[in-house]
Amino acid sequence: MTDTAQTRKDAASEAKTKMEIGDILKILPHRYPFLLIDRVLELERMKKIVALKNVTITEPFFQGHFPDKPIMPGVLIVEAIAQAGGLLLLTEVPNRDDMLMVFTGIEKARFRRPVVPGDQLRIEVEVRAWRQTAARLEGKAYVDGTVAAESTVTCRLVPRAMGSGAAETAGGDL
Repeated sequence: MTDTAQTRKDAASEAKTKMEIGDILKILPHRYPFLLIDRVLELERMKKIVALKNVTITEPFFQGHFPDKPIMPGVLIVEAIAQAGGLLLLTEVPNRDDMLMVFTGIEKARFRRPVVPGDQLRIEVEVRAWRQTAARLEGKAYVDGTVAAESTVTCRLVPRAMGSGAAETAGGDL
């Protein structure tokens, strides 16, 4: 193989393991102000994802949580973990435009330190169990190498055509 061909092969391989915001928007259905993933640093198919969320003072939730001491709500950190996991899972779904990944459970959520404007969350999610339409994921969110939050989330793949009531019955959105 020539050096040029190898470089192209390496670039194609890298493109499958890293994602910029444009790639993320093609996979996740979330949009501002609820998209909580900015970039993917690593993606190991069906096993693990490492993603980033840049936390800025312009986040809408800081207006009320809390005006004099802005802290990112813990539930949104867990949502970021779930979105990273959903991104990992949805890369494997060929008809993902017709499907939604919905929460079915949150377990063992722990919040270790506040996340504030200027922090960057490094979100690491590993697959613990994966069936055709359901998964159990373990995630940790780090700031400067220290665990800020961790949780186990379960989710299920459902058709978008089921309607909003069916998604709510399945447990919310991922």
